[in-house]
Amino acid sequence: MAASAQRARPAWIGLWPILPALLFLGFLFLYPVAQLLWLSALDKASGDLTSAHYVRLFASPLYVKVLRITFEIAGWTTVFVILGAYPVAYYLATSSERRRNALMLWVLLPFWTSFLVRTFAWIVLLGRNGAINKWLQALGITGEPLDLIYNFTGVMIGMTHALMPLAVMTMVSVMENIDANLPRAASTLGARGGQAFWRIYFPLSLPGVAAAGLLVFITALGFFITPALLGGRLETMITQVIITQIQTMMNWAFGGAVSMLLLVAALIVFYLYDRALGMSTLAGSAAASQGEGRPNPVARLGAWAGGHVLDLLGRICDTVAGAWERVFPARPDRPRADRSRMVLTAVVALVIFFLAAPTFFIVPVSFTTDAFIEWPPKFFTLRWYQAYLDSPTWMSATVRSLMVATVAAFLAMLVGAPAAFILARRSMAGKTAAMALILSPLIIPRIIIAIALFYFYARLGLVGSSLGLVLGHAVIAVPYVVVTVMAVLKTYDERLDQAAGSLGANRVQTLWHITIPLIRTGLIAAFLFAFITSFDELTIALFVSGGLATTLPKQMWDDSLLKVNPTLAAVSTMLLVFVTALILSAEYLRRRAAAR
Repeated sequence: MAASAQRARPAWIGLWPILPALLFLGFLFLYPVAQLLWLSALDKASGDLTSAHYVRLFASPLYVKVLRITFEIAGWTTVFVILGAYPVAYYLATSSERRRNALMLWVLLPFWTSFLVRTFAWIVLLGRNGAINKWLQALGITGEPLDLIYNFTGVMIGMTHALMPLAVMTMVSVMENIDANLPRAASTLGARGGQAFWRIYFPLSLPGVAAAGLLVFITALGFFITPALLGGRLETMITQVIITQIQTMMNWAFGGAVSMLLLVAALIVFYLYDRALGMSTLAGSAAASQGEGRPNPVARLGAWAGGHVLDLLGRICDTVAGAWERVFPARPDRPRADRSRMVLTAVVALVIFFLAAPTFFIVPVSFTTDAFIEWPPKFFTLRWYQAYLDSPTWMSATVRSLMVATVAAFLAMLVGAPAAFILARRSMAGKTAAMALILSPLIIPRIIIAIALFYFYARLGLVGSSLGLVLGHAVIAVPYVVVTVMAVLKTYDERLDQAAGSLGANRVQTLWHITIPLIRTGLIAAFLFAFITSFDELTIALFVSGGLATTLPKQMWDDSLLKVNPTLAAVSTMLLVFVTALILSAEYLRRRAAAR
């Protein structure tokens, strides 16, 4: 009887751990976004369907121009990020575990440091009185300060720096699973270094490259912090237009139409990516669409064009390498592979310096005696730290950010971790759709989520509340938790759970005493990702806080619009110390767990 009852039980009951994530995101993500987009198609006066807002959108050349600028900035950012991130990811994936872990700390440091902190660092470096201009003039390279900020150059530098760590981590997760013997086997069959790399290694790493490119491009589409602080009027992005329409003009319908335009652009890019490689690669899987038995014209065209491009790149590399060898023959004591590794090491060192060094330029400025930021700073005072600690506004914003980030991270773990177990271990109908919903907050520009939640919360009375911030931050943190936990579960040996079951342990006992202790490090990493995501979140706080429940990033943003002063440098330095302590603590726990 019991066996027949178990067989008669609906299949979805065994999948219940994923239901909280789907319901949570459906209620707090899908519904608000759909509501906002529906608003853009309604006439405010009559309530009838209308296309007037979209006609206005395309009738004015201004909005079309802003959309073009947005795509140009996002496209060039993606190109520069991939070019800089690929050598670093390749070096990390092919290095020893000890060296990889040490270097990864320097890659993660800027990733986990506030966007605002990194942007302030570039203001210190790139300004007319900044460090770079002072050095260039001192060396006699330039006679007057260069315009490195408030233009396209400043935006590219700031956005490339902000998004490169994301690309590195995405690519490393795929490259670590590539068998290093395959390029060696190609070499033994007569392939030169260039052909072995471009024809063997690079195609295997392509899912990671494509996933990194997609995440960077979509994230760049929704950027507004860096363009607003480092760009000029010619670098206005469509996100800034949306903010103006909603916050300044309170034009919800037209703001929704502009949001719809941005959303459609993002979804088209995402659709082409999914058709070419498959959405599973976003979670670190190397499976492509072709491998999943879904041949399609986009994938075939991409494979045909990619094959010809890779063949050309391989031939170019071999030709250049051959010419180099004729001019500089390899010495017996320094093989060609060693020289190539030295060049790669030098390139990686420059990229990591680019990632890590700018953040630390904020620290000296926080001790300046001047009332404004300049380089070199005039030492030494603690007045800016004292101003931060004595300010009720700053302290309340700090405490609120810590509380909201902690609760949001716990909520994201509670919702996301069980879903990750189901997605990583179970086959289920609609798995692709469920994965798409869970990853959607990563794919859809965050400004759309923020405005949708603002409109939704206004009807529920949650604007200006800490609960509204917690729920909104948890929405964007859940995908990070799911992806991180899934990546950990891929390397977990399920035979350990089977062994525990054969010894009499039930599922709950196995989970609590076997699975969780073994993946504890990954769970801690997922929690820290969620915590930092919430702690550094500005876009949702900009709308949902309503000027009442101000968080630390929003307070920094408000002050930066008035004047970039050393108080911001002091706050940024304290954030840097706090985040560094979190990273080092996580690394200590990871090494301690690995040593057991």
